[in-house]
Amino acid sequence: MGRSVESLIEDLYRTRYAHFREALAPVVGDRDRAHDVVQEAFAQALRKSSDLRKTESLPAWVWRIAYRIALDERRAPCSIGDVDDEDVTILEPERHPELAAALRTLPAQRRLVLFLRYYADFSYAEIAEALDIRVGTVSATISQAQAALLDRLMSKEVAQ
Repeated sequence: MGRSVESLIEDLYRTRYAHFREALAPVVGDRDRAHDVVQEAFAQALRKSSDLRKTESLPAWVWRIAYRIALDERRAPCSIGDVDDEDVTILEPERHPELAAALRTLPAQRRLVLFLRYYADFSYAEIAEALDIRVGTVSATISQAQAALLDRLMSKEVAQ
């Protein structure tokens, strides 16, 4: 007998909470607000567990819930000011100013794919499902984003 969806959601929360929080923090502006978003997303996922189709990836399904909540949260007033809809970049840019600047030069979709891969620890298949794109598109997007970042960072290094 297979495990219940609720049990799988709880396992996903235990193993991937920090990844979800780190990927959503740039969307909402800080880790505390991202924590609240992740909590709410998993609570909604538990309440709506019967909506999950057997063919859907659980992480991708929860991500879509969390991302919708994060976008709604970002539109709500916050102490750090409004954030542009496409401004998904690293928190604490002062710790890595060159990387933060290079990330800001990428188109929003590329930044989001990178964040899902490297902050949320999503597989290519999970990213594809979460964003409703093909796995090949995910692969190409990551490759293009990495090349653009490397080019940007290397040109900065050469200029110094």
